[in-house]
Amino acid sequence: MSKRRLFVTTALPYANGSFHIGHIMEYIQADIWVRFQRMRGHEVHFVGADDAHGAPIMLKAEAEQITPEQLVARVAAERPQYLDGFHISFDNWHSTHSPENTELSQDIYRKLQANGLITRKTIEQFFDPVKGMFLPDRYIKGECPRCGAKDQYGDSCEVCGAVYAPTELNRPYSTLSGAAPVMRQSEHFFFRLSDPRCVEYLRGWTQDGRLQPEVANKAREWLDGDQGLGDWDISRDAPYFGIPIPDAPGKYFYVWLDAPIGYLASLKNHFDKGQAAAQTSQTYEEFVSDPAVEQYHFIGKDIVYFHTLFWPATLHFSGRKAPDNVFVHGFITVSGEKMSKSRGTGISPLRYLEIGMNPEWLRYYIAAKLNARVEDIDFNPDDFVARVNSDLVGKYVNIASRASNFLSRLFDGELCDVHGLPAWQALGTAQHTDEIAACLEAREFGKAIRLAMEYADRINQHFDAEKPWELAKDPAARERLQQVCSICIAGFQALTVWLKPILPALAARVEAFLGAGPFGWADAGTPPARIGRYEHLLTRIDPKQIDALFDLQDSPAPAASTRHKGGSKSGSKGASADAQDTPAAQQAIGIDDFAKIDLRVARIVAARLVEGSTKLLELTLDCGEPAPRTVFSGIRSAYAPEQLVGRLTVMVANLAPRKMKFGVSEGMVLAASWEDPSRGEGIHLLEPHTGAEPGMRIS
Repeated sequence: MSKRRLFVTTALPYANGSFHIGHIMEYIQADIWVRFQRMRGHEVHFVGADDAHGAPIMLKAEAEQITPEQLVARVAAERPQYLDGFHISFDNWHSTHSPENTELSQDIYRKLQANGLITRKTIEQFFDPVKGMFLPDRYIKGECPRCGAKDQYGDSCEVCGAVYAPTELNRPYSTLSGAAPVMRQSEHFFFRLSDPRCVEYLRGWTQDGRLQPEVANKAREWLDGDQGLGDWDISRDAPYFGIPIPDAPGKYFYVWLDAPIGYLASLKNHFDKGQAAAQTSQTYEEFVSDPAVEQYHFIGKDIVYFHTLFWPATLHFSGRKAPDNVFVHGFITVSGEKMSKSRGTGISPLRYLEIGMNPEWLRYYIAAKLNARVEDIDFNPDDFVARVNSDLVGKYVNIASRASNFLSRLFDGELCDVHGLPAWQALGTAQHTDEIAACLEAREFGKAIRLAMEYADRINQHFDAEKPWELAKDPAARERLQQVCSICIAGFQALTVWLKPILPALAARVEAFLGAGPFGWADAGTPPARIGRYEHLLTRIDPKQIDALFDLQDSPAPAASTRHKGGSKSGSKGASADAQDTPAAQQAIGIDDFAKIDLRVARIVAARLVEGSTKLLELTLDCGEPAPRTVFSGIRSAYAPEQLVGRLTVMVANLAPRKMKFGVSEGMVLAASWEDPSRGEGIHLLEPHTGAEPGMRIS
């Protein structure tokens, strides 16, 4: 096989928050493919970066009273614990807020401009007169122009599904300030994606068989739609955190222009630091322009438009190589529910690591679910425990633990030559190696694992059928006993080679046990001559760890209390007792802090006791949204469920949801009580004045 030269990336995560399980799923998928290519002896440069620009980062930094650079740096500092924790083998991790990305983005822009593909248009858009900035669609809400639903975003209605322009909203308001936006004109820069040259090129690039069928079909819909491809707005007005557009004061590249260029920027940084020298003598420019280099991107299905239309056209018409392929995957769900940070239906990768769960359990489980199609995969806790414990411990590791005992005790760890043995030949190791290689190359990871586990089953069946525990009692069966156990260990090595891209840390422990150097793909067919001392390789998942992962508890702070401290305390040295007794004096906040809390009027449409809890009531709340919310509230001692139905109350609508063993609590209702029992006991639910309606904001 000739040596391939590969440039591989994953989608760049936005640098305004931590990794979620969807990121980790994508990185695991790409990492398995990359590790397999390395085992085959190919040259691979696997890079990633933080997507660091855009209005959301600028505004979040402003809210935290830090600079965007400080926010990006803080998020970047978190990345290694995730990447190292899940054994993700990036060769380089960089940022789009970098000199390399500025240089490359401006150079690509100039070349597109010289090619006649940049045009200017004056457009009208909403402007926030309080914040002094033009508003992206996500920061505009109002009433749907079709069905009248309130609090709908500026591009589509979540109630009726209508798609529209922000200017069509009724009673629009800025989510940043609450002010009614005004229309203002501004000159914007557009990449002429509608140019016949672009359309012709993209029709060829997307329909030549390289893309997954469902991705190619979607691209054809966009290309052949009634309105065709529209020109792409690549500029934003100040204030904006991004890369300045050359010769255009106050104008910045839209984040989606410079974000994918970050792939190239990270690769350039990789070369400039000398890290690529171990694999190639080429410079960065020589490498990216080399026709023999293959470029691949792993992405989610939500960003296909950018990566199959804008990105290849941007590269091609700026004189660069377009990607060889874009590998698209679906989303990850949890127990059948779409993963959502706002609804608490997700898995925290950091918590997974912090409670000591083996990262390779998750790598294996995700791999077992993945295929080459654009399909969602589901993380089911019960299935996760059963599959990992059965496959990895009950089948795979079990082979080594059973066979090594006889070889170490009776044969000083020495194996016989298995190549001529009929039982070894019957396993079909060479054929399995080729079939699994084809699956891994095609990203059919689930099929590869099924083939590997079928092979493991056959080895275990051979062991059980030969009954080595009985052979060990018969001196005349000594040679046969060694053969049986040698075949098992030889098969165990082949399994380890096949699973190494998925389980790299476990494979390293097996390599030490077998006294072998780092396994390459060809080592599947070269059994060891001797084994070392066997030590336990992998533990089973304890179901209690799943409980800890989802933080199943009966202990929220279910009702926020408006409390007044009674009595008096002695103040600390230099402080008055009155100051110590006054919460406002202890924890004064500014108006900006208060504005972060989204308080809304809610109507209790249902209430019931929570079985298994002495403190909680389950409330169903109408807070003016398309669907009601569920809140678990610790007010059972004060109210019977039938007392609450129909009453109005106040809820914290933007409190992070909490996963409990009873379900997900999607907010918090407010209640008042005395902290000092001498002042009186009881919990008193807050009620808005008559005339308030569900969904009204409290300010």
